[in-house]
Amino acid sequence: MIAYVYSITNSKIFFVGHSQGTIMALAAFTQPDIVNMIEAAALLCPISYLDHITSRFVLRAVGMSLDKMLLRMGIHQLNFRSVEIMDSLCDGHVDCNNLLSSITGENCCFNMSRIEFYLEYEPHPSSTKNLNHLFQMIRKGTFGMYDYGIWGNLKKYRHVHPPSFDLSKIPKSLPLWMAYGGNDALADVKDVKHMLMELPSKPELLYLDSYGHIDFIMSTNARADVYENLIRFFESWGWPSSF
Repeated sequence: MIAYVYSITNSKIFFVGHSQGTIMALAAFTQPDIVNMIEAAALLCPISYLDHITSRFVLRAVGMSLDKMLLRMGIHQLNFRSVEIMDSLCDGHVDCNNLLSSITGENCCFNMSRIEFYLEYEPHPSSTKNLNHLFQMIRKGTFGMYDYGIWGNLKKYRHVHPPSFDLSKIPKSLPLWMAYGGNDALADVKDVKHMLMELPSKPELLYLDSYGHIDFIMSTNARADVYENLIRFFESWGWPSSF
C-alpha cells in the first residue's frame, strides 16, 4: 500500500497509525526499501512488544489458546461478535458487558452514550493467522516475524526460529512522533519504554496519563489533547498547513 501511494503521488508519505497499524509500521520501517518512502510518522498507542499487556479479554484468549484451536479447526477468520466465541471468553473470567473496556482497558474520555454505536462496527473480524502471530509475540515476549514451526521456519527463513524485527535499523533520520497513555491495556507503558530503548533515536513523545487505548481516536478532547500536537509535528516536517 505504501509503495502504491508513493508511486502515484511521487512524494514521500506522512504516515499515521494506531494500535496494530503501529506494529505494521515499526516492522516496515526496519526495511530500507519501505522506510525511504516515508517523510515522517506519527504513531498512536505504539505497539511492538506485547508481554506486559493487561487486557483481560486478550489474556483470557491467549490462556485458552484460542488461536491454536481455530487453526486446528481450519477456521481462517475470527469474528469477535460470534455468539460461540463470546460465550467461551465471557464465562465469568471476563466481564464483557462493556466489550471495548474488556479488550482495551478503561478509557477516560470518550462519549459512553455512543458505546452501542461503536460496537456496531468494533471489534472488526481478523484473520486467524494474524491473531496467532500476535499471540505468539505475547507468549514469547518478542517482536518478530510469524513462527511457522521448525520445518516451516527453515523453509521460509532458513533458520529454526523466526527473525526478530530489529528496531535499531530504523534510520535516525526518520522523524517519529508517538503518543501513548497510562491507562492502556494493550500498549502498556513498560512495553512502550522497551521499544523506545531499542530505537536508535528518541521520538517526540506525548504521554497522557489518563488516556486509554481508544481515547486516542475517540476521546471528546482528542483534538486539543492529541491531534493539534500531531499536526504541528507534521507541519514542522513540511506537511502543507492548508490540509
